Amino acid sequence: MTFQLWCAVFTGMVLSILLLNVVQWIIYRDRSYGLYTGYMLAWVFYFGLRVYTFRDWFTPGLTLYILAIAPMVAYYVYFDFIDALLDLRQRSPVFFRQLRIIQIGLLLYMLGQALVCYLIPTPMSIYNALYLASRLIMAVVAVYGIWQMVRLGDLLSRIYALGTTFLLAGALTSLVLSLSRSGEDWSAMFWQVSVTYMQTGIIAELVCFTLGLNYRQRRVAIRSAMVEQELIRERERYHRDQLEAQLTRQRLEQEKAEMQIRGLQAQVNPHFLFNSLNSLTALIGEDPAKAEAFSEELSTVYRYLLRANETPLVPLTAELDFLDSYYHLLKTRHGDALTLVRQVQPASEEKQIPPLTLQLLIENAVKHNVILPEQPLVIELSTDEANRLTVRNNIQRRLTRALSNGVGLSNILSKYQMLGQPAPTIEDDGREFRVTLPLV
Repeated sequence: MTFQLWCAVFTGMVLSILLLNVVQWIIYRDRSYGLYTGYMLAWVFYFGLRVYTFRDWFTPGLTLYILAIAPMVAYYVYFDFIDALLDLRQRSPVFFRQLRIIQIGLLLYMLGQALVCYLIPTPMSIYNALYLASRLIMAVVAVYGIWQMVRLGDLLSRIYALGTTFLLAGALTSLVLSLSRSGEDWSAMFWQVSVTYMQTGIIAELVCFTLGLNYRQRRVAIRSAMVEQELIRERERYHRDQLEAQLTRQRLEQEKAEMQIRGLQAQVNPHFLFNSLNSLTALIGEDPAKAEAFSEELSTVYRYLLRANETPLVPLTAELDFLDSYYHLLKTRHGDALTLVRQVQPASEEKQIPPLTLQLLIENAVKHNVILPEQPLVIELSTDEANRLTVRNNIQRRLTRALSNGVGLSNILSKYQMLGQPAPTIEDDGREFRVTLPLV
């Protein structure tokens, strides 16, 4: 393979790596890829001039100046590139400050070369001496930099130290061969040209740097994925804690409501017993046989009452069956002066209602109205298509206020409130008293 063909291969490899790097730069928006792109462009431009590819584009003085500073521009960018990748500012502050001093020296060298090439007439031997001195100084800096990167101890630092070693070996080999020859034959075989060894070192260095960038990007992606997974777990824990707290609050509120409902039911028991015993006492004096039958019905009713305390809701059909027994007790005392009319649709009987609600409404009507044969009290129960139960009675108020322990209608309203159901409606037009209950 001739050197010209080798140069084409070298340029193709560098441009391939450069293109891959530009794509990654666009994707990741990482400053490191931009610095790496500038580093490769400096070497492409340098070798383009070195092997006469671009030399005809510039004047001889500008060509000499570019050949002198292009490697230094590459080294200048290289220092920023290494700092961005290895975070030298934080991990090795002393080495970072030393690199900044070296970068200032590179800028001064570029300024000096401008003076030599343009303002101060200088023999070619002095130019070559400055060029050689700069390469030797950079070789010493490279050895020191490799040692500092190895000291960092992580895999990424060692990858870049290895790449820098390849560049240093290629540059020194090229330097020694160029000093031992009076000139270069660009038409010779590629291994016979000193520049080949520096180009080989650069290719090996770029391979290491590319692998290092990919390794670093993969590590960043893994860290990002881990952070994202941790955030997801934190959000899940937060939502789970929120849900558990919400369920706990709901459970506490439910327990509170159940306790309040049971407290209301406990109030019904003595209320019902008190009124039943009053009726039984009256019957004992009027008709002992009816009093005996009344006591048996009372026993049946009270068993239901005790069972009703176990649940906040009962089927309407069960409540109606209980109401039949309770109405029998009232009918025993009041006879034809009290009438209960039921117009309940069969579809409504499977709905639910707080226990003893109907008993309280019937008892409320009996307690506050006159019940006489010539003034009968008519109580009607009916349901509608909207699953509502209405209890109505004609109004014929007692002249004296009936004894009450204050748990009647307020007890019913409190039960519906505790169950989270719409409140019953109470209507009194002076002739008829109506209570409409939503069926659950």
